[in-house]
Amino acid sequence: MIKSWRAIGLGLICMMSISLFSQAQNLKKVRPEDVFKLGTFSQETISGINWMKDGQFYSSQILRNGAPAVVKINLETGQEAGVLLDGRTLGVDFSSYSFNAEESKALIASDVESIYRRSSKGVFYVVDLASGRKQQLMNGEKISYATLSPDNDKVAFVQNNNLYLVELASGKQTQITSDGEWNKVINGSADWVYEEEFAMAQAFQWSPDAKKIAFIRFDESQVPEFNMQLWGSLYPKDYKFKYPKAGQKNSIASIHVYDLASGKTQQMDAGTETDIYLPRIYWTKDANTLAFIRLNRLQNQLDLLHADASTGASKLILTETSQTYVDLNYNDDLQYLSDGKTFIRTSEQDGFKHIYHHNLDGSLIRQITSGNWEVTAMVGLDEKAKKLYYISTEASPLERNFYVINLNGKGKKVLTPAKGTHTINMSSDRKFYIDYHSTADVPLKVTLNEASGKELKVLEDNQALKDKLTGYALAKKEFFTFPTVDGTLLNAYLIKPADFDPSKKYPVLMYVYGGPGSQNVLNAWGSLRDFWHQQLAAEGFIVACVDNRGTGARGRDFKHSTYANLGKLEVIDQIEGAKHFAEMPFVDPSRIGIWGWSYGGYMSSLSLMIGNDVFKTAIAVAPVTTWRYYDTIYTERYLQTPQLNATGYDDNSPIMHVNKLKGNFLLIHGTGDDNVHFQNSVDLVNALINADKQFDSFYYPNKAHSISGGNATWHIYTQMTNFLKEKL
Repeated sequence: MIKSWRAIGLGLICMMSISLFSQAQNLKKVRPEDVFKLGTFSQETISGINWMKDGQFYSSQILRNGAPAVVKINLETGQEAGVLLDGRTLGVDFSSYSFNAEESKALIASDVESIYRRSSKGVFYVVDLASGRKQQLMNGEKISYATLSPDNDKVAFVQNNNLYLVELASGKQTQITSDGEWNKVINGSADWVYEEEFAMAQAFQWSPDAKKIAFIRFDESQVPEFNMQLWGSLYPKDYKFKYPKAGQKNSIASIHVYDLASGKTQQMDAGTETDIYLPRIYWTKDANTLAFIRLNRLQNQLDLLHADASTGASKLILTETSQTYVDLNYNDDLQYLSDGKTFIRTSEQDGFKHIYHHNLDGSLIRQITSGNWEVTAMVGLDEKAKKLYYISTEASPLERNFYVINLNGKGKKVLTPAKGTHTINMSSDRKFYIDYHSTADVPLKVTLNEASGKELKVLEDNQALKDKLTGYALAKKEFFTFPTVDGTLLNAYLIKPADFDPSKKYPVLMYVYGGPGSQNVLNAWGSLRDFWHQQLAAEGFIVACVDNRGTGARGRDFKHSTYANLGKLEVIDQIEGAKHFAEMPFVDPSRIGIWGWSYGGYMSSLSLMIGNDVFKTAIAVAPVTTWRYYDTIYTERYLQTPQLNATGYDDNSPIMHVNKLKGNFLLIHGTGDDNVHFQNSVDLVNALINADKQFDSFYYPNKAHSISGGNATWHIYTQMTNFLKEKL
């Protein structure tokens, strides 16, 4: 899924209030160097909490004496209760860790290198916590997704596109698959497009009894290759990888189960059609029953199937269809209950995302939650008490609050009534939860709470950050709604200069993302990008944002309104927003600009061209310029295929509107972008040249979609600031 600047947490959009920070007479304005100092300042010292099995302690990785360590912390006292892993003693500079269910063993990884967004490989060790003995896997060769078996005596992992198994006691290694090959076949890990668009990397799971391993196999031999040059050597290197663009061939996915006792592998029956998606596998409580999700190519039909892991025979449990699409990523909450007879899941089938309880055969027991609001996340299920915990937008699309409800749909209670955004980390025994709470005006506060909602302890109030910010004149983010010409109410915000003078006329820079299901207008604490907006406000700009039709948290119809015609309604709404701002008495209507990253770059380009009588300036970073160049899963979900909907692909491509360009345009892209390829900007540049349009452009050699690393982040924001000061 395309998202702007994901590496540093996109879409977080809220700042401190004037009442707290801008009343003093000698406050400093936010300068460029402050953006990075404040934006990267630790807002959360209580991070990386991994609950221990008894719920009374959590573990956290720290740096001690120059080496990594994992310590056990008492929740109520906040005091260290022991060292669980010591990198200095182990002689391993590990960067991640995980425990088995019994907390008797740990898996640690060192020398980890990223592959794509979610995939990586590294050197793995198994550590016995009682003895401290470590065991290196694969003789120190790099592997991916090392996972302990439920019985704790085996580890499965992927190397070079094949799935392996090692028995810890004997060291015996078994190669489960042998046909894995780069750019041809992948076993046990996702291909590029599944990883990016179905948010998955590991594609295998142990059965509950540790006797079987289910895995997905991807045959990508027919998927076209994309060639990306890497610059720096005398002869630039080619990097070729399989990338299915809209309308092109996908990998053929199949699901298999390996039986450890027999050494045999059985394929699960997913039907005769191969041009489908198989993006999820789940073991039910029955160790011989594997559940999996099947989606058709257009993603408007989702099937849940149960398969006999021994024979591969499958049975259709339930089907959900839509006139537009069924959003698996947003409804990825399937959970089988320990009674072995039922499961719960989420669905948007009634127009809003809610929770449903089903019998194992798929028949509906009841819809647990309902209303014109969204369940944004299922957090925990206390099966003994028959209570379900979730986060929702019931108070407002701009808020996220934590609720509990009985499985029978009764007894709903809000556990975090305070306005703002609450993110919850709940203990495995469902007795406690950590609440990470922030608002547009107040940075993150972290508290320990009982499941009843009672606050037990403030774990972090972020006073150091508050103290640091008291010296700066930070402007308040003002939320409001306004109607479009057809009466649709849109959510928006403004950031005015801290020394705002209503008698002056200010330029306005609109910030846009706008893609399906996204949200920028949210009552939550912000991040680095928001401090840049504060810097712009200090330079005399008003920064504004509008969540157009197609964005999230307002129900299926609002989100799906852009289906089959991406860009049309979204740009209309951004133009409507600009016109609304232009009517404000303190706005200079001749100086309205817009900027965005990724889908936002697509939006800012289109807005400047189509809205050439409204917008003076636009910046587009890493934009899609034609959906024909983007991947199958994301693009076809919203547009169908180019073969079925050519006008949906072309009518709102910026390439088709270059003749309308009148204002100032800055186009930025990284040449090493494996997600939104540099090809998008190359073709837009060619079209602009052919249309005899003058514009500015800049590329970052070998930089990926985030354009980060080295001096790139500082450089790109400095460049954009200077462009806006000159052109807006």
